[in-house]
Amino acid sequence: MVRVFAILILSCLPIVSWADVLETSAGPVQVTQMVKGLDTPWAVGILPDGNFVVTERDGELLFIDGNDAERVRGVPKVAANGQGGLLDVTIARDFNQTRELFLTFAKPQRGGAGTAVAVARLSENGDRLTNLRVIFEAVPGGSGGRHFGSRVVEANDGTLFVTIGDRGDRPAAQDRSNHMGTVLRINRDGSVPTDNPFIGKGDIRPEIWSFGHRNPQGAGLDPQGRLWVSEHGAKGGDEVNLIRPGANYGWPVISYGVHYSGQKIGEGTTKPGMEQPMHYWDPSIAPSGLMVYSGKLWPEWKGNLFVGSLKFDYIARLSGRPLREVEQIKGPETERVRDIVEAPDGSIWFISVGQGAVYRMSPLK
Repeated sequence: MVRVFAILILSCLPIVSWADVLETSAGPVQVTQMVKGLDTPWAVGILPDGNFVVTERDGELLFIDGNDAERVRGVPKVAANGQGGLLDVTIARDFNQTRELFLTFAKPQRGGAGTAVAVARLSENGDRLTNLRVIFEAVPGGSGGRHFGSRVVEANDGTLFVTIGDRGDRPAAQDRSNHMGTVLRINRDGSVPTDNPFIGKGDIRPEIWSFGHRNPQGAGLDPQGRLWVSEHGAKGGDEVNLIRPGANYGWPVISYGVHYSGQKIGEGTTKPGMEQPMHYWDPSIAPSGLMVYSGKLWPEWKGNLFVGSLKFDYIARLSGRPLREVEQIKGPETERVRDIVEAPDGSIWFISVGQGAVYRMSPLK
């Protein structure tokens, strides 16, 4: 079956019939639909020339160039089961020289699937990936379709942060002999940086940067180069965490949520040696993509965190110390926000799974 994509062409002049206006604390903003007709979109990556790519969880990578949408050939085979499939896409910082991008996906393994990372070159016309290499895969995998993570973020030093969920095996998040429930740090070729915190520490996986995570589906760097993640709690207890090397974020020993049965999780909300979230939501909002804003187009939002809500259909803006949710940006376009990124020009792009679309948020002209 051939799907038809309705692509909206941007021009240098605002076309108000193609856009909606949302009210925000920074004043009215224009929300422009960039592409629609997507099937379970998961991540968007903005290329330096303004074109962009979108992943669909069933295994499609789409390249959008003006009024054309093309399926990219050469995408790795994925295990499209439950929450698994083709997940994140991140454009390499040196894309203009290398044309490389990073993908995360549920990789088929014996007995199930595991979160994996691949790097590949996007052809000049955007129709295929070449020189694709799988540089990491989590071991062991799992047979279920839950909690793959999974975001990949290029750090300022060129290493890669990768978020891995606990795959529904709660105790595994405290067992550092596997990769479940962790944030990893690897080099661009998949090797382990020599300054990772658990190098040479017995049977601890050396890729581990932090552990005790449940299902971190959002990740982004702040202006200082620090990594922030958003992760799903159980019933309540969704978290935003500032990641420190070697730190234990507590799951499933501590949590501000409860099990879906209503039973208490672990030992309560605090324990010595375990990190506290910078912010938590109760009830859960089902947080997904996370972005720390540069302030390029909206200076008043500089350093603020933006997190998409899958459950309550809005974009959360967080600010202050202590960190708190200070605004909900909400409209028909924000139905089940899966990803949120900042484009090179400072505009804010987000994916609405409910609308099957990608939107661009920019100042009202």
